[in-house]
Amino acid sequence: QVQVVESGGGSVQAGGSLRLSCTASGLTFDDYAMGWFRQAPGKEREGVSCINWIGTSTYYAVAVKGRFTITRDNAQNTLYLKMNSLKPEDAAIYYCAAYPYASCSGSWSSQSSPNYWGQGTQVTVSS
Repeated sequence: QVQVVESGGGSVQAGGSLRLSCTASGLTFDDYAMGWFRQAPGKEREGVSCINWIGTSTYYAVAVKGRFTITRDNAQNTLYLKMNSLKPEDAAIYYCAAYPYASCSGSWSSQSSPNYWGQGTQVTVSS
């Protein structure tokens, strides 16, 4: 049984930083590209970032590029998202996801692309 569990969310002031973590079990972690999505109230879930199976290739949404960094530790079956210079518009529930392929595809940011999801972790950013 595949389990994907996020942690590290919380409340922060604008300009602050947070690091999200995601551990996955029940799958061969380094067979999968991994990603982060987010969903704000009243909005659709959107892709934030994707990383390939070995961590050599990363992709970011325009809104977070230069501020967020995705990394992974395959030895620990763990995915990270370091978020710097947070803005109120970054507030959302953040979801970790595993894709059914090893490299990020052109459709990585579509919510229909991953096949495994975590339960989400809340990020709140106050102005």
